[in-house]
Amino acid sequence: MIDLDLLAHGELSLHGRLVAASNGTFQGSVSRGDDSATVVYKPVQGERPLWDFPDGTLAQREYASYVVSEALGWSLVPPTLLRDGPLGEGMVQLWIEEADLGPEETELVDIVPQGRVPDGWIGVLDALDGRHNPVTLVHADNQALRRMAVFDAVVNNADRKGGHVLNPGDGRVFGVDHGVTFNADDKLRTVLWGWAGEPIPADMLDDVRALADQLAGGLGQQLCELITAVELTATRERCAMLLKTGVHPYPSDDWPAVPWPAF
Repeated sequence: MIDLDLLAHGELSLHGRLVAASNGTFQGSVSRGDDSATVVYKPVQGERPLWDFPDGTLAQREYASYVVSEALGWSLVPPTLLRDGPLGEGMVQLWIEEADLGPEETELVDIVPQGRVPDGWIGVLDALDGRHNPVTLVHADNQALRRMAVFDAVVNNADRKGGHVLNPGDGRVFGVDHGVTFNADDKLRTVLWGWAGEPIPADMLDDVRALADQLAGGLGQQLCELITAVELTATRERCAMLLKTGVHPYPSDDWPAVPWPAF
């Protein structure tokens, strides 16, 4: 994995803008001497205002998500930092190349015809596609993706689309686009509902318990520079609820449970 010092201090050059992104998002590279890496750069000035999040805080939430992922020991978020760049301060994150495999081997979230959930996959919901064909939203049933579902519950991810789940082909799973996280209100919106109501594996609960302890100390102090004190308290309460119930949460009736579009 990339040297964080290169990410923080390498010369940041932009290659182009990712036009499909809702906020200003650029692919670029950081370089220093013979070392270089491809990155994603999201300047704060390119963030679109949201009614339910304070203006100019999405980059900080992206970095806070990385910090929590590392504190859990799960490394689900690519190396991420806050730093200055060509368009001002913003989030810089290592670019993850997905595996050069066939679609059936690469995708971890997919749409299949209704009644044809493959072995090793879990159905999330039934719907109609753009041609009114009955389909089912599904995701893979593996432990790395299950950790991501728990992680999303901890950080209150409001936008876990299928396209935000990356498979580099080496057994790891990465999640990206964590700008709408850590809201004090319940905002969990995800395509990874397949385990809802099932017991969370004991080893994952142990990691959440260790995270809760850290949130009461130095990690909490670090996060308070990135999110509000109220949001930190809500994060600790979400950890406590997961530990109390021991199960993956159910969707809320007060908020759309699945992001749209789902990819």
